Amino acid sequence: MLNVQAGDALIPALGYGTYGMSDGEIHRLRPEALRAGFRHIDTAQVYGNEASVGQCVAASGIPRAEVFITTKVWVSNYSSQRFGASVDESLRKLKTNYIDLLLLHWPGSDIPLPEQVAGLNAVVKSGKVRHIGVSNFNRKLMEAATQLSQIPLVTNQFEYHPYLDQSLLIERTRKAGMAVTAYCGMAVGRVFADDTLKEIAAKYDKTVAQIVLRWLVQQEGTVALSRTSHAERLAQNIAVFDFELSGTDMAAIQALARPNSRIVDPRGLAPVWDSTEHRSKP
Repeated sequence: MLNVQAGDALIPALGYGTYGMSDGEIHRLRPEALRAGFRHIDTAQVYGNEASVGQCVAASGIPRAEVFITTKVWVSNYSSQRFGASVDESLRKLKTNYIDLLLLHWPGSDIPLPEQVAGLNAVVKSGKVRHIGVSNFNRKLMEAATQLSQIPLVTNQFEYHPYLDQSLLIERTRKAGMAVTAYCGMAVGRVFADDTLKEIAAKYDKTVAQIVLRWLVQQEGTVALSRTSHAERLAQNIAVFDFELSGTDMAAIQALARPNSRIVDPRGLAPVWDSTEHRSKP
């Protein structure tokens, strides 16, 4: 497994996402994912499955230092009165004495951003968290957060797939010295019916999922989150580091982007999004 370096953080380039997964699914699939070689787990307070994730990691026999755990503070816990206690609860559920990466989950909150960022800094200084970042922040909010934080932010996690041109946000994230963490890479299944992706997959004798994950991790400073409910696909999804897409194929996938392709846009939580119709020069 390759790592993405952002500041002093080494983040496994491929993570196993747990959004929408029940406790039963976690207990069925998480041990299989660890056996397949996944060493980065992404969860969140609001997912309601931190405890199951913690149980699976503890039962795996894999040393804690070899598993990179990301979780996210929910917006209702952003105040200084609730932030630290919510992280303590996450630690208890995850059965660990530290979290590798802690993110602010969404920017939609009445709590001032300086108070939110102060909460992130405090849990790092207390030794409960090793690295911090944000999720679903636009360029303006991300830059404000980086300026407010005494401790460098290491990632911005946001929706990114072949149909959504995030080049403006990606460029700014990289300039800030942060990794891009891409979720919803399969565009809720849309990629599997795409003729361009199917043709590229056939060329490399790979699955469409492998092609999309490779396209993501082959981009500089990008971490991709993978999620499947099929145990037999776990080994396939992690096997994306033994081949490389050509520049032509990378560009062909990038060219699939279309306007109005955003999938995740919850009212009251999402920011004013950056344009997704910009194309950076190669």
